[in-house]
Amino acid sequence: MATIKHPDTQDIAGDYNLSHIDLINHDGITMDLKYIVIELNIYESIYKNAVTGSVVITDARNQIGRLEIQGLERIAFKLSTPGTNKKRDTIDASAETGEPFHVYKITDRKQVNQGLLVYTLHFASREFMRNIRTKVSQAYDGRLDEAVQSIFSDPDYLDSRKTLRYEPTGNSDKIVIPNLRPFDAIQMIAEKSLPQKSNGVGYFFYETTKAFHFRSWESMVASQGSAKRKVKQEFYYMPMKHRDESVGDKITHDYKSVESYRFINNFHDVAANTALGTYGHRVLSHNLFDKSYSTADFSYHNYYGSSIHTDYTNDYTDAQKFAIADTAVDYDNQKGVSDFPESRTSLQSTTQFLHNREVGAKYGLDVFMDGMNKAQRVSQYNQVIHGTTLKLVVKGQSYLEPGDLIQFNVRPVDADSKDAEVDHRYGGQYIISKIRHLINDDKYTMVLECTKDSVANRIFKGEPKYQSNTFKGELYDIYRDGSPAASPQEGGE
Repeated sequence: MATIKHPDTQDIAGDYNLSHIDLINHDGITMDLKYIVIELNIYESIYKNAVTGSVVITDARNQIGRLEIQGLERIAFKLSTPGTNKKRDTIDASAETGEPFHVYKITDRKQVNQGLLVYTLHFASREFMRNIRTKVSQAYDGRLDEAVQSIFSDPDYLDSRKTLRYEPTGNSDKIVIPNLRPFDAIQMIAEKSLPQKSNGVGYFFYETTKAFHFRSWESMVASQGSAKRKVKQEFYYMPMKHRDESVGDKITHDYKSVESYRFINNFHDVAANTALGTYGHRVLSHNLFDKSYSTADFSYHNYYGSSIHTDYTNDYTDAQKFAIADTAVDYDNQKGVSDFPESRTSLQSTTQFLHNREVGAKYGLDVFMDGMNKAQRVSQYNQVIHGTTLKLVVKGQSYLEPGDLIQFNVRPVDADSKDAEVDHRYGGQYIISKIRHLINDDKYTMVLECTKDSVANRIFKGEPKYQSNTFKGELYDIYRDGSPAASPQEGGE
C-alpha cells in the first residue's frame, strides 16, 4: 500500500489519507504495517452491534513470528477523505485521539513462495470483545434509553468511552436483565422501545466508525418525527456519454457517480412477507393476570401512514407510498394482501401489575396494546430487511456511515436522453444499511448496501377483475363406479 501524496487536497476522487497502520502487540511493541498491507476492509451495519474489519498482509520478514502475533494485538490507524478535517468525518482508530481495534483472529495463512507469507488479521472494536467477556444481571427502572446509556457506560458491562447517539424513548418501564451479554441486553430493550416523537415500534442498536447509535428507523428517514431530513449524499447513475452539469466540478461529479449497482431485492418478496406477517398479522394477547385474552389484527395498508418511511417529504402523499399496492389479489375482487390477518398468527403473553404497575409486560403501556405493538414492530422490521435493497460501488467517502439518508438517481433502462425522467420506483431516497470500506491498489472504494421501505411516487390502486374459469372443477371420487381410475383395463387403484 503506497504512500498517498495528497493529505489535504484531492487530485482524483478516491484519494485518501492513511499515514500508518500500526500493529501493537501484547508487549507494547509497535510496527507500522502500511507497506506490507495489500488490502484493508472495515465493515459497519445497522444490523450489527459492533464494527469489524480485516487486513491482508504480505509478510516477507516473518513479522507474525517476530511480534508473536496471537490474537491479543491492537490495530491503530486514521483514515479520512482529503479535505475533511472534522473528527466526525474521520475514521479514527489511532492510539492518540481515537481507540484502536482489537485483533481477535488470524486466518488464511499460507506460504506463497520460499520467502513470502500471506495471512489475514481480523479485528473488531473494543466493545465487541468486552461484550463477550461480561454479563448483565440487573434491574433498570425508568426511561428505556436511560437503561441503555447505563449498560453502555457501566464499568462492569460495556464500559465504553465512545459517543452514544441515542433517540429518547417515549415509554418507561422496569426491566430485569437476566444474566445476558450487554449487546443482548440492549437488544432486548431495543425491541421494547417506542420513539418519543413518532409512532414506530422498536429500535436499532449499532456501531459505526463514528459512534454507537440507539435509534428508531423513523429517526433515520425524518428529523424530530416530522421534519424532512437532509440527504447526506446524492448519487447518480447514467450512461457514460452523459454528464449532469448540475453535479459540479469533476471531483464532485466523480464522488456522486456510481461505478456499478445492482438490486439485491428488486421488490418485496410477497410470498415471504405474507408468511412473516409483514402485510397481515393476528396477535392473540393472553393476560396472565386475569386470564383474559384479546385479538389484534394488523393491516399493512391501514397502519402504513401511522409511521414514517423513506421518501418522506412531509406531504399528504407520504401515507400512500406503499411498496405494494392495495389491489385485489383473488377471485372475490375485494381483498388485498393486507386483508388476510391469519397469514401469520402469534401469541403474546402479557400481564397487568407486573412489578406492581398496571401496565403490560412488553412495552410498559396499557396491557391491551402489547399485541398491536408487536405486530407493528414485526412488520416494520420485515419491511426494512426484506424491502428494496440496493448495492452501490462508489468512491470512498469517510464521512458516510450507516443510518445516513442518500438520494439515488437512476433513469429507466429505456431512457435515451439525459432529460429522461428518473425511475420513481427504484430511484429516490434510501437509508445506508451497510458499508464496506475497501482500500487496495492505492484506491479507496466503498460498497454501500442501501434500503428503502417505500416508493418515491405512490402507486395507485388498480381494479383488476379476476375471473374464474368458465368451467369449474368438480370433486371426483376416484373409486366411484365407472370412473376411469377404477377401470379393470387400466388396473384400477
